[in-house]
Amino acid sequence: MIKERIWTRDFIVVCLSSFFMFMTFYILATAFPLYVRDSLHGDQQQMGLAITVYVVGGVLGRPFSGLWVDRFGKKKMAVIGMFIFLLACVSYFGAKGMALFLIVRLLHGISYAVASTATSTAATVIIPASRQGEGIGYFSMFMSIAMAIGPALGLLLWKDHNINVLLTGVSVIAAASLIFTLGIRLPKEQNNQADKQEQLAEVSAAQKQEQESAGNKKRGWGKFLEPKAVPISLVGFILSFAYSSLSGFFASFAEEIHQSNITALFFVVFAVMIVVSRPIVGKVFDNYKEHYLYYPGIALFIVGMLVLSAAHSGFMVLLAAMVLGVGYGALLPCFQTLAIKLSPAHRRGSATGTFFLLFDLGYGFGSYFMGMIASFTDYRVMYEGAGVVALLSAVSYYILHHRRQAKRSSLPRQAGVA
Repeated sequence: MIKERIWTRDFIVVCLSSFFMFMTFYILATAFPLYVRDSLHGDQQQMGLAITVYVVGGVLGRPFSGLWVDRFGKKKMAVIGMFIFLLACVSYFGAKGMALFLIVRLLHGISYAVASTATSTAATVIIPASRQGEGIGYFSMFMSIAMAIGPALGLLLWKDHNINVLLTGVSVIAAASLIFTLGIRLPKEQNNQADKQEQLAEVSAAQKQEQESAGNKKRGWGKFLEPKAVPISLVGFILSFAYSSLSGFFASFAEEIHQSNITALFFVVFAVMIVVSRPIVGKVFDNYKEHYLYYPGIALFIVGMLVLSAAHSGFMVLLAAMVLGVGYGALLPCFQTLAIKLSPAHRRGSATGTFFLLFDLGYGFGSYFMGMIASFTDYRVMYEGAGVVALLSAVSYYILHHRRQAKRSSLPRQAGVA
């Protein structure tokens, strides 16, 4: 049997669109706190706000982005979101004061939520159904590459403390993202099927409306979030809570253990391991149960956190990066693919938005609480705590997903015995 192609023209275009968007995100996430400190004369709290306000914008935009993608179309919302994303990058040129700067950051975060939800949903439509796990793994790999290149490029653009150079660079990259977004083409056949499924779902919902009074309450938030994607997204929330300790505090930890010279290399190794392991991850997901991917992935992530907490040398730090990269690289596409597969086809946008909403929330809350742990103890204890949180993710996965799936699969056998 001939496998359906993943690497089509349309798949590459949507991957590049996403890549340049995330590149912009990681450049600014690295450079803007320094800009706030050096040019806007902000304190540490205001430096943190440069990231926090953006995340808040993303969280506010996520529930609506999924609804808009399902209602108005994937490409249309991707283009609108990416256009506003570019507009926000250009608007920073005029945002000289702290208040105006943070307002633009908030709008930038909202546009990021819309654009990333739309492009991610478009990718799931372009990827062949038989190779969803592998395809989504490759799609998210571009985010990992951006994660490796973006911070280093952000520091390079801010090297001379010239905000115009930084903003010109990110505006050009955001414009490239918009150009690739305009080039996205979606399969018409699948769109028509989705429309038909949506109509059937609406009829079914209308029939159930009078029968289930509790269902009426559910429909309110169900318009913005996909209920079937919530359980696995909650597991993702816990993982991102633990992961926030890496992106937010590793640089300070490396400085504390006198290994600041390998800070950039840590993230490069982390991203390289994600890229290298991605083909295997996708094939395992498509050919076996997701449990064969999740449990080894979370075990490696926990071990990586514990190795990092005990690291005293550059070798130990980079070893932790390798183990964490393989573990995290298995988990993220696993969650995203499950959120989509468990949800109705016509609700892919809402399912994607639900997953990223909870993932972003976990990142935001995690950054705050992990920082509190570090301030009261130290970074080593914080990374040990992150390992414990990751273990809670395994427990929640078993309760919210694995056990439920096992019960569903046993129902036909029970019915046959009866």
